[in-house]
Amino acid sequence: MQNPFSNPAFSMAALTAAINIIPNRYGRLEDLGLMPAKPVRQRQIIVEEMNGVLNLLPTLPPGSPGTVGTRGKRTLRSFVIPHIPHDDVVLPEEVQGIRSFGSETETETIAGVIARHLESMRNKHSITLEHLRMGALKGVILDADGSVLYDLFDEFDITPQSFNYELNVATTNVKAKCINTLAAIEDSLKGEFMTGVHCLCSPEFFMALTTHAKVEKAFENWQQGAILINDVRRGFTYAGITFEEYRGQATDPDGNTRRFIAAGEAHAFPLGTVDTFGTYFAPADFNETVNTIGQPLYAKQEPRKFERGTDLHTQSNPLPMCHRPGVLVKLTMA
Repeated sequence: MQNPFSNPAFSMAALTAAINIIPNRYGRLEDLGLMPAKPVRQRQIIVEEMNGVLNLLPTLPPGSPGTVGTRGKRTLRSFVIPHIPHDDVVLPEEVQGIRSFGSETETETIAGVIARHLESMRNKHSITLEHLRMGALKGVILDADGSVLYDLFDEFDITPQSFNYELNVATTNVKAKCINTLAAIEDSLKGEFMTGVHCLCSPEFFMALTTHAKVEKAFENWQQGAILINDVRRGFTYAGITFEEYRGQATDPDGNTRRFIAAGEAHAFPLGTVDTFGTYFAPADFNETVNTIGQPLYAKQEPRKFERGTDLHTQSNPLPMCHRPGVLVKLTMA
C-alpha cells in the first residue's frame, strides 16, 4: 500500500482543510448565524466590559465651567477555551482487496477511506459545538457529561431572567407575557440593538403554546397563510416573538440521551445584534499551529506500531460566548 505519510495530500494542512470543507449536517444555531466564528491566536480570551454612563446635563449661566464627564467602569474577565480531542483509526482491512499492483487510483482509495472517517468525526464535533452553543444561549455552558464549564450569569454577576407563561391556565394573557419578555430583552441590550427576538422551545412548550386558548386561533391563521404563500421559514411569530420548536439532542459518553432544551422550557434571545454572540476558536496544540489563527477543526494522522493501520486525530477548541447574558430569557410553561 502506498505510504500516505510521505504524500503531501495527507499532510496536517490538507487533512485540516478537508475536514473543514465537509458540510456541517448539525446545527440550527449555525443556520441562524447567531454565533459567528471569532478565531484567536491564544487558548485564553479576555472579555472586557465597559459600562457607559449617560446622565442629564444641567443648564448653567454663560461663562460657567462645564460639568465633568464621568467614565464608565471597565471590567476584565478571562475565559479558557475548552479543548475537545477525538481519535479514530483506519485499519488495513478497510482498503484490503481494492488495491491492485500498479494501480493509479491507490491514493484515491486511501483518501476515500480517510474522508469517510473524517466525515464521521466531523459530525461528532458538529453536534458537540451545537451543544456548547445551546449552553451559551441558555447562559450555562455544559460539558458532555452535564458538568458546568461556565455559568455566564455568575461570570458577569447577572441575575438570570425567567418568565412563567402559565400555559396550563386557559385565561393566561400570553400576549402580555410576550410583551414583558420583549421589554426585558430590550432593557438588557444596554447600547446594543436587535432586529427581532427568537425563541427556541422544547416540543412540550411549543405544543402548549400553539394549543393555548389565547394563541390557537392565531397559530391556525399563520399556518393557513404559510400554505398560501409557500412560506418555508421556520417558526411561528406571535406578539413580536418568533417561536420555534427545537428537538436537538445527543448521546453523552455514558450512552444517555441528553436534550439540549429541557422539557417544558423555552429560551428567548435577540437576533441581529452586533457583538452580543460569538464563537471563539483557538489553535490546536500542534508545533505547526503555535500562534496561528484558530481553525474550527484540525485533523492529523500518524502510523500505528508495526504499520498496522493509521491513527487519525481531530480536535476542536471552541468557546461559544454571550457577552450580554442579561438578554437571555428563560420561559417556562407551568
